[in-house]
Amino acid sequence: MKKTVVVTGGTRGIGAAVSHVLFAAGWHVIAASNSQEQIDTFEKPTGIDVGLLDVTEDDSVSELFGKLERLDALVNCAGILHRDAEYDLDVFKRVIDVNLTGTMRCCMAAQPLLANSNGAIVNTASMLSTFGGPLVPAYTASKGGVAQLTKALAGKWAVDGIRINAVAPGWIETEMTEGIRGSTQRNDAILSRTPMNRWGKAEEVGNVVKWLLSEDASFVTGSVYPVDGGYKAL
Repeated sequence: MKKTVVVTGGTRGIGAAVSHVLFAAGWHVIAASNSQEQIDTFEKPTGIDVGLLDVTEDDSVSELFGKLERLDALVNCAGILHRDAEYDLDVFKRVIDVNLTGTMRCCMAAQPLLANSNGAIVNTASMLSTFGGPLVPAYTASKGGVAQLTKALAGKWAVDGIRINAVAPGWIETEMTEGIRGSTQRNDAILSRTPMNRWGKAEEVGNVVKWLLSEDASFVTGSVYPVDGGYKAL
């Protein structure tokens, strides 16, 4: 029987890559998104299921997870940022609600199912979990929170047989970074601080997620794994 994984934010960017990587590895993937348009345009092989999910709404989260008879893994990829706008408190609160509180909502909803299957969670932190992003204070704060939430829940739920880790992507080629990659000045500045001298691929993040969910990582919990090409902040 295939193992089942829910990937929030699973129809776009890193989440979509995670969905594809896990499907190719033999998982039954449920790719969730809050956008019907993203679901409709998601390029998916036959066998990946999709579903609407707003991680900021308790009822939406309860509805998706309440339908599941079994769950073996949860990958929290739903996230937003609003560059240059996050000093507006309403925007700040929205980003925190999606990225941090939304992660907690989904972890809490998945916990009983994962306890039954000795399952695992992978959260999405960021390189900004460890240093500040002046243009995105809410995103920075939320991702720092995700890293610490991962460690807290790992300690709490180890007794239930649930492993919880996080990936911390650096500069990855996605729709979210398309504008930056199109700026020669910004692109060159990023590559100058990246020892591997290139942008990461979303699939490379997916491969780390796949390992963290596998039996090869059976004694790994409470850790945050950078996937950033060795990027160093100034």
